[in-house]
Amino acid sequence: MKKISTAAAFLALATAAFSAAHPPNVYVRSMEPVNTADPLMCQSCYDARVVQLIYETPLAIDYSARPYRLAPGICFLPEVSEDALTYRFRLRPGSKVSPDDIAGVFRRLADPAVASPGSWLVKNVKSVRPEKDAVTVVLHEKSHVFPWLLAMSNFGVPLPDGSGTGPYTLASWKKGHALVFRKNDSSPFWRDCAGTNAFDEIRYLLVGDVSTQWLMFLKGETDFLGEISRDNWDAVITGDGRLDPALVREGVEMYSSPTMDIRYIGFNMRDPVLGKNKYLRQALSSAFDFDAWRKFYNNRIDRIGGPVPPVVEGCLDEPSPYSYDLDRARALLAKAGYPGGIDAKTGKRLVLTLLLGRATQDTRESGELLASFFDRIGVRLELEFCTWSAFLKSVNEGRMQLFFMGWVADYPDAENFLQLFHSKNVSPGANHAYYVNPEFDMEFDAAMDAADPEERNRRWRRCQEIVREDCPWIFTHSARMFSLTRPTLGNYIPSDFPYGQERFYRQKR
Repeated sequence: MKKISTAAAFLALATAAFSAAHPPNVYVRSMEPVNTADPLMCQSCYDARVVQLIYETPLAIDYSARPYRLAPGICFLPEVSEDALTYRFRLRPGSKVSPDDIAGVFRRLADPAVASPGSWLVKNVKSVRPEKDAVTVVLHEKSHVFPWLLAMSNFGVPLPDGSGTGPYTLASWKKGHALVFRKNDSSPFWRDCAGTNAFDEIRYLLVGDVSTQWLMFLKGETDFLGEISRDNWDAVITGDGRLDPALVREGVEMYSSPTMDIRYIGFNMRDPVLGKNKYLRQALSSAFDFDAWRKFYNNRIDRIGGPVPPVVEGCLDEPSPYSYDLDRARALLAKAGYPGGIDAKTGKRLVLTLLLGRATQDTRESGELLASFFDRIGVRLELEFCTWSAFLKSVNEGRMQLFFMGWVADYPDAENFLQLFHSKNVSPGANHAYYVNPEFDMEFDAAMDAADPEERNRRWRRCQEIVREDCPWIFTHSARMFSLTRPTLGNYIPSDFPYGQERFYRQKR
């Protein structure tokens, strides 16, 4: 009997269902849960997608340029003083946003009463002065990445009434179900934008389960799929790594590339068991079996030897000194005071707890796989599941022992990853491991002060060496992007910075 692929079986039913399930002039995609549409409270990449549809930022990231580069947003690219401490941002003509509105974002980000997760963005800001048609910002210290910060979602600028000047407005938000955005015809973006056939409406369907996301895409209920379910991988991708012919015949396209993305198991450095025991952290890192982990993820991930992904300039090329090695893991565990996983003082087995922000099947299975790695050296790992918002709250408050998290680049620079370890950025900043090392801070600060890119990269490499030795994280992987588009979607370009970029998509019928 001829074998029929899962894709072919569903596609036999999809064509008739598509026209009824998917209205014209509407872009639909599935999305992980979103917590906020407030730029000040934006903390995840899913929040950022929402924020940058509604609000403009002072600067933007060029949609099509590779390597990535900055582009004007509300403002033109800045004029920079000779000492690289003063930046003047002139507003573009016709903007509804005022210099006072932009200055207000700086003030609110810095306000401790607001407690914005983006407060770290303005820690280096000495003063902000609104002028007639510009904003002048003075820094305490030089920062070659400062202009990139103003393209981030936390710098989304609201008008005095709280509304935005972005390309879309939020028409409805049914918690846990869907967000609907409608085209904001008064946005300066559409005045300046060339081309037609932009989507009149955007719908984010909040679906946490990746298998459900896949089935919705296959049935034609969504135009885009950002992640292929691990369980459906073999039904989508052939043995030679190509897209299933049934999907190709339907006009589905697949995009694949490495990403500026890292995933890690973080250790709470304030935890009494883990924080002061470097040998224990090194032992657990050495027990992490990347080859088994990669197999679990259908070879859709890349190995990382530290906190900076391979596609970012300044990344260390060599593997981590604490890559998978069970003999070394057991020896380090004994040095840590837990020979064979047994506490030498109490005679009890070492038990650790991993906090996870989702309870999907994939999350459970990956947690169980990690537990099996630790079990090989005699350490028991218990899994604790919670909602994403509860997870972020626990991590920000340091109420965890180990936690599974990721970081998606805000801008294409090694600094964006290494600032996750600077003492000035401990939670609720981006340093969720509560890692503090004066030598690291010194090298990081020297890199930021360096005018020469070669010296800066040398310092970045030293920062990575320090972090790899201290092991505040287990460096699990960098994800590879595999996305699918239906033939209804045009002008899609994969990006590490996709926030609000649906404005550039075009409908094809």
